[in-house]
Amino acid sequence: MGNADLRTLASLSDVSFDDVAGSVVAVDAHNWLYRYLTTTVKFTREDVYTTADGEEVANLVGIVQGLPKFFEHDLTPVFVFDGGVTELKDAEVSERRAQREKAEELKREAEERGDALAASRLEARTQRLTETIQTTSRELLELLDVPVVEAPAEGEAQASHMAKRGDADYVGSEDYDTLLFGAPYTLRQLTSKGDPELMDLEATLSSLEVTHEQLIDIAVLCGTDFNDGVSGVGPKTALKEVKARGDLWAVLDARDAYIDNADRVRELFLDPPVTDDYEFDTDLSPNVETARAFVTEEWGIPAEKVERGFERIEESVVQTGLDQWT
Repeated sequence: MGNADLRTLASLSDVSFDDVAGSVVAVDAHNWLYRYLTTTVKFTREDVYTTADGEEVANLVGIVQGLPKFFEHDLTPVFVFDGGVTELKDAEVSERRAQREKAEELKREAEERGDALAASRLEARTQRLTETIQTTSRELLELLDVPVVEAPAEGEAQASHMAKRGDADYVGSEDYDTLLFGAPYTLRQLTSKGDPELMDLEATLSSLEVTHEQLIDIAVLCGTDFNDGVSGVGPKTALKEVKARGDLWAVLDARDAYIDNADRVRELFLDPPVTDDYEFDTDLSPNVETARAFVTEEWGIPAEKVERGFERIEESVVQTGLDQWT
């Protein structure tokens, strides 16, 4: 979803990296990767991240450019990858596929008329996390000793679960679903310049004077990745009616409205498929030389495109005082 409607209701505040230094961040890997993937494709020549046999690995450039932000600020990232997609998300997946196909068609037209700039921008909109991107991302993270956790379903649900258990201090995601999955604290804008933005679940519930279950009801009324909302109902109206009537069902009854699979969507947020079967070490020892060779020699990314990223990772040893790093 990211259910952007929730932004108008969420308790958000700017925090400095100094305030969160030393923390463990459970990163919604697909969300984070996709943002760096599309940015890399948008601003980088295609031949830079395309192998001789046509495999696109822009993710490797993105990872090397994005990871230093964690290391330089003494944050330990734990990348949580999506597992199987719930059938409730089929419509969202189909819509995204249709959007990619349309972008691919427009890109071909731009190339035919010689509009390289438009083609480059449209290329970013056609990106998806291919099997190669999935595999090489995990391999590079392993070489850099960054922990990886495999979620049984939604990565942000698993990341939120880890934060609720106290195994992570924050969830790292640009989406607002982490509120619905119960993450106590979410760090946003970790893929942007400047300091992060903190999203606080308890502060959100307190300021709105609702329960977590009612917040989920509000989101379901507005619409999520898993369901269409009620026509004409935005976040302010949903908040007002849920508080006045008590819950989702009472609002639907009063409006004589229906949401397909509303009970299943609500239950998905309240009790999502997650696992406790994971472990990770927060004393990281990244093998920078091997990682550099993996990116530049094995996958053919020009060294100059990733060298500064690797240098920043190495420099962070001094900045953070992590003398166990190599």
